[in-house]
Amino acid sequence: MDDRLFRDAMGKFATGVTVLLTENDGETHGMTANGFMSVSLDPKLVVISIGHKAKFLEKVAQSKKYTVNILAEDQEHYSRHFAGRPGEAVEFEKLAGLPVLKGAIAQIVCEVVAEHVEGDHTLFIGKVTDLQVEDKKPLLFFGGKYRQLVDFITVES
Repeated sequence: MDDRLFRDAMGKFATGVTVLLTENDGETHGMTANGFMSVSLDPKLVVISIGHKAKFLEKVAQSKKYTVNILAEDQEHYSRHFAGRPGEAVEFEKLAGLPVLKGAIAQIVCEVVAEHVEGDHTLFIGKVTDLQVEDKKPLLFFGGKYRQLVDFITVES
């Protein structure tokens, strides 16, 4: 199969949108990613997937720490910013000493416990050391477009 067909097939899986952040020498670095998932409850582990062409890969490999910021439906601008289309200035907050995005529906602080090179990506397994959660609707991505969650109304007959 060709690369385009594979990408189109993977785009049929609706995902949330995250911004990954890390800090090196007092400077914050980030990227938009949907390659994120929960791995284990005990211990609490998550995984992020970073392409080998991404500048962020080296930053996480050096710092051995990262945050996952799960974006709310009104934070598409953050996704675009960290995907290489900078807009307005970004204000960071700190959680457990690492940068996070204000207003994200979840801010997850991780320490890298393992790295696995798989194909053209490196998987970073992170032990969750802190987190915060807000009750908001998520920003979604499906079929190459941003989407929003819609609640269905059940009509009883």
